[in-house]
Amino acid sequence: MFNNNKDNRKQLEELSNSSTIIGKGTSFKGNLETFGNIRVEGNVIGNVKTKSKVAIGESAFIEGNVVAQNAEIAGEVKGLLEISEILILKSTAVVYGDIITSRMIVESGATFNGQCKMGATIKEIEIGEEAEEHGRTAEKSA
Repeated sequence: MFNNNKDNRKQLEELSNSSTIIGKGTSFKGNLETFGNIRVEGNVIGNVKTKSKVAIGESAFIEGNVVAQNAEIAGEVKGLLEISEILILKSTAVVYGDIITSRMIVESGATFNGQCKMGATIKEIEIGEEAEEHGRTAEKSA
């Protein structure tokens, strides 16, 4: 019983150390979820969710919501940004959508069109099976 929890923690730690890269010139359609870091240099049509950091390069375009612990954006995003810790909008960033974050750094030249809510307590980011289990628990209690 105790070893199982220890094994699960080790697996989660290994997953959070992984990285996913959507390279320049690559197009991806669908939702992307991971425990590790995500770097996007290409195009993503769909939601991006990670328990770690997402980095969106200058050449990147995302049409969908971005949920992450930390984010650094230099490209274009059309959708809701929900960042639990720090959001950095680089000077080349273009954001069309609302932002919910604890803290934000905006460099001169960044473009942001939407509403911003800062200092809000953001719910824990749930990935894959965690989200499904939480949904089943909520259904049972309803």
